[in-house]
Amino acid sequence: MKIYGLKNCDTCRKAQKALAGAELVDVRAEGLPDGLLARAEAAFGAAILNTRSTTWRGLSAAAQAGAPLDLIAAHPALMKRPLIEAEGVLYLGWSKETQAALGL
Repeated sequence: MKIYGLKNCDTCRKAQKALAGAELVDVRAEGLPDGLLARAEAAFGAAILNTRSTTWRGLSAAAQAGAPLDLIAAHPALMKRPLIEAEGVLYLGWSKETQAALGL
């Protein structure tokens, strides 16, 4: 199981602590595997974009109008976190629904 997020993100750390043995992949330092972001966009649509982050608020209106995948490629912190991959299934965020789906 892999958790894609940021090593200094509190929510990602909570997920990693709850999911014993899961590997945290820092998307800022390591990036995302080819095709994973496209799979996430296909599964979750625009929800993969974190529009509540300080990075988002710092972008111009023109930049915010860009394609979600391009924005996340340029600014990894714009990805909603965590993105969890377990047995080929993707989960987005650390909601009660995600936790229940992962058996917690």
